[in-house]
Amino acid sequence: MDSQDTNLPSIQNELEDEKKIVEPSEPQLEAQTKENSIEKQTENAPRLATKQEILERLRVVAENAENANKQELDNLKQSFYKIHNAELEAKKKDNPSDEPDATSDTKPVEEDPQEVEFKELMASIRGKRNALNAKIEKEKEDNLQIKLSIIEELKELVESPDNANKSYTEFKKLQQQWNDTKLVPQGKVTELWKSYQHYVEKFYDLLKLNNEFREYDFKKNLEIKQHLCEAAEKLVTEEDIVSAFHQLQKLHQEFRDTGPVSKELRDEIWAKFKAASTAVNRRHQQHFESLKEAEQHNLDQKTVICEIVESIEYNELKTFVAWENKTEEVIALQNKWKTIGFAPQKMNVKIFERFRHACDDFFKKKGEFFKSLKEGMNTNLEKKKELCEKAEALKDSTDWKETADVLTKLQKEWKTIGPVSKKHSDMIWKRFISACDYFFDQKNKATSSQRSVEGENLDKKKEIIAKLAAIDESVPAEEADKQMRELMKEWNSIGHVPFKDKDKIYKQYHKFIDQLFERLNVNASNRKLSNFKTTVSNLQSGGGQPLYREREKLVRAYENLKNELQTYENNLGFLSSSSKKGNSLLTELNRKVEKLKADIELVLQKIKLIDESIKAQG
Repeated sequence: MDSQDTNLPSIQNELEDEKKIVEPSEPQLEAQTKENSIEKQTENAPRLATKQEILERLRVVAENAENANKQELDNLKQSFYKIHNAELEAKKKDNPSDEPDATSDTKPVEEDPQEVEFKELMASIRGKRNALNAKIEKEKEDNLQIKLSIIEELKELVESPDNANKSYTEFKKLQQQWNDTKLVPQGKVTELWKSYQHYVEKFYDLLKLNNEFREYDFKKNLEIKQHLCEAAEKLVTEEDIVSAFHQLQKLHQEFRDTGPVSKELRDEIWAKFKAASTAVNRRHQQHFESLKEAEQHNLDQKTVICEIVESIEYNELKTFVAWENKTEEVIALQNKWKTIGFAPQKMNVKIFERFRHACDDFFKKKGEFFKSLKEGMNTNLEKKKELCEKAEALKDSTDWKETADVLTKLQKEWKTIGPVSKKHSDMIWKRFISACDYFFDQKNKATSSQRSVEGENLDKKKEIIAKLAAIDESVPAEEADKQMRELMKEWNSIGHVPFKDKDKIYKQYHKFIDQLFERLNVNASNRKLSNFKTTVSNLQSGGGQPLYREREKLVRAYENLKNELQTYENNLGFLSSSSKKGNSLLTELNRKVEKLKADIELVLQKIKLIDESIKAQG
């Protein structure tokens, strides 16, 4: 070798700075970009208001399908079917009727030519993208063979140390060819790089450059890396955070491909580039963390809305008014859904499908109810006409007692018959009540002596109400219950009161009865706790083990009740009412919450009793 070769640095010093660079390789960068980034054009894309606008955009995307962004395609698909489904719902409502009718909810929809074109465009784009992916995979395999060939040539150079200096030009060509050859299969990246680095380092161990050439090479590499540092520092203030991240990856690749600088500058230049890289990466990470947090919050809100619609108890919706009130609540939830942004991409379509299924199920059941209600109304009308005819045939009767009993039975039967349509409701009721009122007016005129008896009955019932009011909290629960039931029995034995006072006296009576029942129910909880004390005493006789088993059972019951309470309270947090009709769901949820709280308190008191017993045994 030449004497001047001994003055050159070893390969270990030349490669120190390159070993410190930790940026991802090209295939790793590609995977990271697909996983974490959302393309700028997707974020800033205008909202498309019609299916025609969506189709026009999709045609443009189809012309360059190989570069189409998957997020944009998903958004176009979701927007198209959101508008498409809204149009179908609007068509269903274009068949108004005076009567509730379910047919508008279930009318078949003709095939939409815009939907057909949409599906054809999407299929075309998928075909082109699949073809591109196949081409890329083929290129990766070709690149793999090229890089394996380069490694073999490097191996030959390493195994010919006598010609190392003469082979430097050939070595630089192989390095350039390696850098120009891009993607390879992901599973081969690490193995290829290690093998390549191994033979590069062995070659540099053999190769000795003269001082003049080395200094020139160091100077040129320093200029390149200084330029890369400046470019990286500018990216820290780039407004488009995603674009800045992508540009940084390219700068990292250039920094890595650029050769070493002089030893005394290596740490300084790398630290400068690394500082700028860290700032850009931190902004990029914070950007996507905030996006993920917002999307997760949106998913939580949408999940609660789905649970509320899915929890509708259809067996309680037995009237037209109940269904209409519930419909307003569902529509309010649909409007609230529209104000919530996107959920995480992997869940966005699933949560929408879940909500749409719950709403479709609701409106389907509503349609079935209205259809059966309409059929039932016609039947009810015929039944009420028959009762009208019977009442009209009896209105002139002078057999007061027997006829009054018959008409009373007819009135009770009337109440058991369901509703009729609005256009017949008032007319049929006036016809029936007019016949009844006519008879009872004639009866009252003929039996005026009975009014004094009814007045006496009214006084008796007022006395009972006064006695009920006197049963306050000073009366023991058992005695209060006994007195209340005796007074109820006495009330039921008293005959009719004047018709004009009937409703008023009845409301006063039930007001006090309801108050007593509510107070006695609270005492019932106390009785349950008292009975449980007896149970605990019996368990004590069996030693400590039965008490521990009973306590474990109560703890499990407490956890289940607490979880159920948490679910209801979460639902209350996401449900608001903007009208009186919308209060029904809130009222029901509040009632269940209060009942659960009372049950939880009773379980806690039982656990406390057991703990005291266990402590006493110890």
